[in-house]
Amino acid sequence: MRRLIPVCVFAIALIPAWASASACQGADLALTSLTVASVTHGRYLTSYHLVGTVTNVGNVAQNPGAMQFVDVKQYGQRLDDRGVAPLGPGHSYTVAYVWRRAVDAGNGTTALDFRLRPVSASAQPDSACSSARADLGTLF
Repeated sequence: MRRLIPVCVFAIALIPAWASASACQGADLALTSLTVASVTHGRYLTSYHLVGTVTNVGNVAQNPGAMQFVDVKQYGQRLDDRGVAPLGPGHSYTVAYVWRRAVDAGNGTTALDFRLRPVSASAQPDSACSSARADLGTLF
């Protein structure tokens, strides 16, 4: 019994090492930031210039044929999309979008969501790579 206790403690100590070894071994895209770069006020419309950054947080480059997009959604409906080039590990790609609203629209009344959408099979992350940061939202 006394010999079993150190073996159990040793086995439990190895669990974090095993869990990290099963981490993503492929390409893994994440929306790492979304900012309002500038706001332009017109007579009838206010234009919000949004800039998002997509980063490959995995440790492998994407296939050069990977086809993927950042979808811009409002209330679940896709308004537009922006293409994202295949990325190497640690590399980022910037997407820009201009959102126009009526000048009399209330602040904080409209939500926009930005979501990654892989299209080609080579853009799909492997089963261990499912970034929790596949979408970001902002309120206008």
